Amino acid sequence: MATSRQASAQSTTEQGVIATLLTGAIKLVFFLLLTLVFSIFTEWFGITVIWPDQGSQHSQQMLERELGYLNDDFKHSGLVEQPKQVADQFAAVFHRYLVEATSIEALIQWLAQPKNTNTVTTGFRLRLRGWSINAAEYLQSTVTISQVFATRLAILTLALPAFVLLSLVGMVDGLVQRDIRRWSGGRETSFVYHWAKRLVLPSMYLPWIMYLAMPVSVHPNLVVLPFALVCALSVAIMATTFKKYV
Repeated sequence: MATSRQASAQSTTEQGVIATLLTGAIKLVFFLLLTLVFSIFTEWFGITVIWPDQGSQHSQQMLERELGYLNDDFKHSGLVEQPKQVADQFAAVFHRYLVEATSIEALIQWLAQPKNTNTVTTGFRLRLRGWSINAAEYLQSTVTISQVFATRLAILTLALPAFVLLSLVGMVDGLVQRDIRRWSGGRETSFVYHWAKRLVLPSMYLPWIMYLAMPVSVHPNLVVLPFALVCALSVAIMATTFKKYV
């Protein structure tokens, strides 16, 4: 009887872990898709209002800058030996499933190809021709923004060791400061601990939201390093002010 209860409890625990992992994976995919859609709509808004003269060239310039940052400053990573190839693979996957599988590339070429000048006259046909060219620009920007998104996703994934290493350094330093405080009879407070604890998760997911959705090219160090430092500082404060009962 006791054995069956233990087996049932173990099965329930395993199901709980599996359900938690699946829920987390679904939330992550939904978050990435939502961020991608937001990036695309932001680029469309920019083409319409902010940089109408550049059109799809704006997203192409962004992609070139992002790849340039990767070539110049991310030649090595703690996860892979060649970050550039990983980013290229990310971009190739997005291009394969977003462009090739959905035939968007063929649609762009059909919309952008020159029509017979004898049939394109003033009036409705001329406006229709202008609309098809504009639609091709928007679709081309969608394809390029998806590649920018994939490149940035690769950069953020390769930057994860920075968060881990800085957090470990902050934890070690905080634990040392905690021992010094305890042996010197310093005051303990849980108020600072709880406030520092609230900053850990935002400092980890905010760079993903900001960097993936930015409509302009920004060096990833300007986004990753500040939030990694905030995360490490929060962990250090948590370790310093940690009490047995908080």
